Amino acid sequence: MAVSFERRQTRTLHVGKVPIGGGTPITVQSMTTTKTADVEGTLQQIYALAAAGCDIVRCTCNEAEAAEGLAQIVPRSPIPVIADIHHQYKMALAAMEAGVHGLRLNPGNIRRPEHIKAVAAEAKDRGLPIRIGVNGGSLDPALYDKYGGLTAGAMVESAMQEIAYFDEVGFTDYKISVKASNVPLMVDAYRMLADVTDAPLHLGVTEAGPLPQGLLKATAGIATLLLEGIGDTIRYSLTADPVEEARAGRQLLEALGLRERKNVDLIACPSCGRAEVDVIDVANRAMQAFGERKLPLQVAVMGCVVNGPGEAREADLGIAAGNKRGHLFVKGRNVAVVKEEDMVEALVEWAEFINEHGVDAAIARADTTLAEREAAKDRGALLDEKGLDANHAQEKIVEIRRTVSGG
Repeated sequence: MAVSFERRQTRTLHVGKVPIGGGTPITVQSMTTTKTADVEGTLQQIYALAAAGCDIVRCTCNEAEAAEGLAQIVPRSPIPVIADIHHQYKMALAAMEAGVHGLRLNPGNIRRPEHIKAVAAEAKDRGLPIRIGVNGGSLDPALYDKYGGLTAGAMVESAMQEIAYFDEVGFTDYKISVKASNVPLMVDAYRMLADVTDAPLHLGVTEAGPLPQGLLKATAGIATLLLEGIGDTIRYSLTADPVEEARAGRQLLEALGLRERKNVDLIACPSCGRAEVDVIDVANRAMQAFGERKLPLQVAVMGCVVNGPGEAREADLGIAAGNKRGHLFVKGRNVAVVKEEDMVEALVEWAEFINEHGVDAAIARADTTLAEREAAKDRGALLDEKGLDANHAQEKIVEIRRTVSGG
């Protein structure tokens, strides 16, 4: 799918072999919740994140045992590993010694200029990138006092101060984030930052919270900026299994046309008086059946045969219920009729066939004449039973007009 908005032009850097910025595909990040010293547990989580669509993972490096764990994790990780550093700059040096692919520093809690410059100089020598991770919850108290609280200007100035220290040692391989838990504040901060630097930007709403609230908050902030062309890499900060973060990030980028589809995009009608099945139940069972199958298709679940195939004609594959049967359609064309209890199984089977052989082959193997005749029969029967106006809107319109006219 072509992107209809222009992305902000930035410099390019690499986290391991993964490029960020410069018009390269927007990447998805997440962070492990295990103790980094737990090498096997952390690797298990990293592999689960990678399977869910995560491109880059961050692990905390808060103690010597964590740095030692990173030395074992990095060479076995399927995706690049970034070390998350707080307070102790020596942990950044230890993480680099462990072989990580990048660092994240928080200017709010590593404030001594000599420490910041020591880390930047070492990263420069090793060719490693650093994320300047400004966080609204840990802003430098001096900036908080200067701006009278947490503001977009305060967060941007915090980032620019860090850049000034990097400049002193000639380090330019950095990306920036200015995260806040307040969505409008976060959006304002990134817009302001985008006007003063060409560095790649890492988007996120920090401490977004549990599902579904956190998902809504994070999407509101991240999607707003992406649609403005701002952002080069993203992370959902959810109070949930980090796999949910990776999955949400991937799905958002696919929905916006910023990454190629990786898994099924399942669409479904909201249901109405004509629905012949429990659409919510069928859609949920279909999602479970597709699971993590790598089927980059749009699949539709529709409640009736009256409007289903037409409304979902752009879907690669769909099914509509009618007269206790499921009517399969490919690109809006009826191709098969199955028993109602076999609808989900048939969807999966046809999706796998289309993914392997293509839409044309799927239509060619079908008895479309029979399928279309049966669909027409069930459509006619349903209209006879429930009518074109299944929700009786026309009757209500008559009453409304009578009420308004005073008749």
